Amino acid sequence: MTGSDPKVDLHRYLQAGREALLWKLEGLSEYDARRPMVPTGTNLLGVVKHVAGVEAGYFGETFGRPFDEPMPWLDDGAEPNADMWATADESRDQIVGLYQRVQAHSDATIEALTLDAIGHVPWWPPDGSQVTLHRILVHMIAETHRHAGHCDIVRELIDGVVGLREGNDNVPPGDRAWWETYRGRLEHVARAAGST
Repeated sequence: MTGSDPKVDLHRYLQAGREALLWKLEGLSEYDARRPMVPTGTNLLGVVKHVAGVEAGYFGETFGRPFDEPMPWLDDGAEPNADMWATADESRDQIVGLYQRVQAHSDATIEALTLDAIGHVPWWPPDGSQVTLHRILVHMIAETHRHAGHCDIVRELIDGVVGLREGNDNVPPGDRAWWETYRGRLEHVARAAGST
């Protein structure tokens, strides 16, 4: 692409990660949306809650534009990992709605500021806390896509659904038998390599 706008490009990549996170919740029961699928408790709704809080801070407080809704799971003295799971009183609609409101707030910050606008990340060490909007956009793209990758694996463990986004799974075509054969072949290769 020639003549592209770097801020628009960065925003588009951020938005793609946001959409991937929310897509991983589609079609799941409340139980499956919250279900801890690995020993560290990673679960889909908790990841969305976590990313909402992180994004609110980076595009809010960092640039003197604080997000105006309380997030008690981020307060000093909150239970460890409180941002990584939804309580029984926090519905999926509440968490998703929060994330969407955070996105709108973040998008307003992105729209209002130039890429070289200066902010300060209060939770980073003082010698590295001065940042630009450009750096925070890159940071949040990495953060969001990293967690979208976690959600890819969690969703596959829940019900086998895989893919980059709705309408584009970005995986080779194959039915269940093909994937079982493929996985079996990889297991065989791993065992052979592990025995040498």
